[in-house]
Amino acid sequence: MAAIEMYDYLAIVAADNNQTLDLKSQRTIVETGTKKQEIHEGDDGSEERIDFGTNNITNFKVSLQWVNISESNAGTLMLFWNDSSYGSGKAKSFKWINYGEPAGSRHTYVVRFDSDIKRDVEIGYHYGVTNIVLKVLGKIS
Repeated sequence: MAAIEMYDYLAIVAADNNQTLDLKSQRTIVETGTKKQEIHEGDDGSEERIDFGTNNITNFKVSLQWVNISESNAGTLMLFWNDSSYGSGKAKSFKWINYGEPAGSRHTYVVRFDSDIKRDVEIGYHYGVTNIVLKVLGKIS
């Protein structure tokens, strides 16, 4: 079977800004692919399948977690989510390095936040940011 990555299905796009999120996730990176499709099942078990759009593009999202990170890295994530020069919540796209891919074929993607941010601060200043979802908009050439 061929080694296929989401990179192989994405168009080249430009990010809204030139900032790159370069933090290795500490847990499993979950890549979710969806297509704009509907399946309508009839009473007799028959199906009508509808593809929305002419290209039937796959939409990808990735879920990331950091359970114990430094104050500086937790601050970087807050900066990307909050600052208008970076992600500005869900409004702006930026670059993200996917550390879930093998080191020799690691790619940079254009993404935007697709979730709110929640930062945990435990006594002793242990930081965690869990369940960040990024919508993948495309790839860098």
